[in-house]
Amino acid sequence: MPLVVDSFVMGPFQSNCYVVRSERGAAEAAVVDPGDDPTPLRLELARMGTHTGGILVTHADVDHIGGVAALADGAGAEVWVPAGEVDALREGLTRGGMRVASHDPAHVVSGGDEVTVAGIAFEVLDVPGHSAGHIAFHAEGELFSGDLLFAGSVGRVDLEGGDWDTLLASVRALAERFPPETVIRPGHGPATTLGRELQTNPFLRELRT
Repeated sequence: MPLVVDSFVMGPFQSNCYVVRSERGAAEAAVVDPGDDPTPLRLELARMGTHTGGILVTHADVDHIGGVAALADGAGAEVWVPAGEVDALREGLTRGGMRVASHDPAHVVSGGDEVTVAGIAFEVLDVPGHSAGHIAFHAEGELFSGDLLFAGSVGRVDLEGGDWDTLLASVRALAERFPPETVIRPGHGPATTLGRELQTNPFLRELRT
């Protein structure tokens, strides 16, 4: 049975937060990248008849971790954060007019780990390039890619920890590992598939030669 994935656009940077359930009506959900005040999200979860079973973080940009502390504390939920970027959440930060409250996560993960949240087994993948410690989560044909890969675009590489060759290598590794029908759930914008991006994304021309 395919996963049930609902997306919510959060905050001034219009980042995607995902609510992932094993089936419609499941009592628990995994929440990926809650990037802003989670109050509206909590109301939506209640309307859906579910609650936060755990929080997964792909990377520590402010627009992807802005709501982590409030949601975790309010729901009593554990958090999984990439090992290379955990300090930003532990220390808290203010950037681009957004403030991130500090939170000490229960779990620090990196590529090769497997985590089970809300009854769903997620594979952790190292996908640096947009940031040095960036990770992605894969489960049942769904890839939560953060700011690595978008529909028709890719993540910025001009910020601290960004590197173009590294980003391209991360996408290449995904292409070698997963089938083209793999659904990409990006940090911004609409969902797409890995195959579509490999064929049409103008930033991935090097991977088509």
